[in-house]
Amino acid sequence: MEDIEEEELLNLSLATVTDSGGGDMKRKRKRSRADHVFNPLMNSYEGCSEAKIYRLLQMREQMIKLDHKKKAAVEETGKGLHLIHLLLIAAATAADENNVGSALENLTELYQSVSFTGDSVQRVVAYFADGLAARLLTKKSPFYDMIMKEPTSEEEFLAFTDLYRVSPYYQLAHFTANQTILEAYEKEEDNNNSALHVIDFDVSYGFQWPSLIQSLSEKASSGNRISLRVTGFGKSAEELQETESRLVSFAKGFRNLVFEFQGLLRGSKLINLRKKKNETVAVNLVFHLNTLNDSLKISDTLKSIHSLNPSIVVLVEQEGSRSPRSFLSRFMESLHYFAAMFDSLDDFLPLESSERLSIEKNHLGKEIKSMLNYDKDDANCPRYDKMETWKGRMEGHGFAGLKLSSKSLIQAKLLLKIRTHYCPLQFDGESGGGFKVFERDDGKAISLGWQDRCLITASAWHCV
Repeated sequence: MEDIEEEELLNLSLATVTDSGGGDMKRKRKRSRADHVFNPLMNSYEGCSEAKIYRLLQMREQMIKLDHKKKAAVEETGKGLHLIHLLLIAAATAADENNVGSALENLTELYQSVSFTGDSVQRVVAYFADGLAARLLTKKSPFYDMIMKEPTSEEEFLAFTDLYRVSPYYQLAHFTANQTILEAYEKEEDNNNSALHVIDFDVSYGFQWPSLIQSLSEKASSGNRISLRVTGFGKSAEELQETESRLVSFAKGFRNLVFEFQGLLRGSKLINLRKKKNETVAVNLVFHLNTLNDSLKISDTLKSIHSLNPSIVVLVEQEGSRSPRSFLSRFMESLHYFAAMFDSLDDFLPLESSERLSIEKNHLGKEIKSMLNYDKDDANCPRYDKMETWKGRMEGHGFAGLKLSSKSLIQAKLLLKIRTHYCPLQFDGESGGGFKVFERDDGKAISLGWQDRCLITASAWHCV
């Protein structure tokens, strides 16, 4: 079905870029229609042949149709990883400088060397090529919609579920956060009336909380039931309802635990939070602050959290550089990160795995194309900072870092040992390939890395 749609669109393009006769007036009418479809950067397209655009789309179509043969073809023509990298950087640089003609030429050549079903490098570059191609087209263009086609909510959920199941990426973030929250509860166990209240700023299907429910249940007894309330912020009422249903159903299997869920739409104020007397309050900031983008919004969020005087605040963020603002710096930052993510999938899933293709297309690929098509001042564009930057923000808003327990580090290493299959596991002070987990900031943070790339960092904070 997708191939048929693309052929129809390419036929539409062909009508605008070829002319076997008919005079100047006919050419002008065709050029006018082409300008309507391909002209997001009005001045940039002056002098840029529509034939280049058609050629680009033609090469992309051929890439999709010949995906299963592409890896062998790349090897036969001698196009190596270095050339692919050079072409991608050249295309990104040209796009950043509004040199549309050069960008189109480099992308056209790049599409002949990459593949959605090749090795990890070919795959990640194919999605970056798509992101750049979409950036060069107007959002009104049918070709833009074709390239940027969003997965359905079901496809997105399944892709997230598959990645969560096979990779330590999300699991390490959640298990480290839960261990820290559990220890904060235990510290106040004599005074908190066996009540824990977690405020989760991005509940994301609720995948984090079953393990905490199970851990609390192991501590409880029939005569001393533990109360767990999760206040979760979500994108939509539908997501919150599904999350509540999933968690309530899971919690019913633990008779010695009382579970409650309160769903709030993202952006809601921290008011009317139902609280029990002396309950332990934990704030969960897992992959949330980076979505705010605006420094004022981050500051307001941290101020409101501080006003709650929580017992513990858990912060987990994707590791990045110091908030690159230019397109090219954002491009390079994203390329290094996603190249590591695609490469790490080699450790869990074979190249032909349907789960892997789903993860790459409907989760990672979607993020790549979205990242490359945010406007400069788009409030939805995530900001990925270094651990030191987040540390400065937290300390500037009245929080102090806490040393993570040895249990958190042991648990993280055990998780990696279970989840790592083919590549050697790396710990502190070791170098080489594969995943690695290591302490930072004198034990106040734990990071997960792939080879030489730091992926995420978890830390714990309390009010001072």
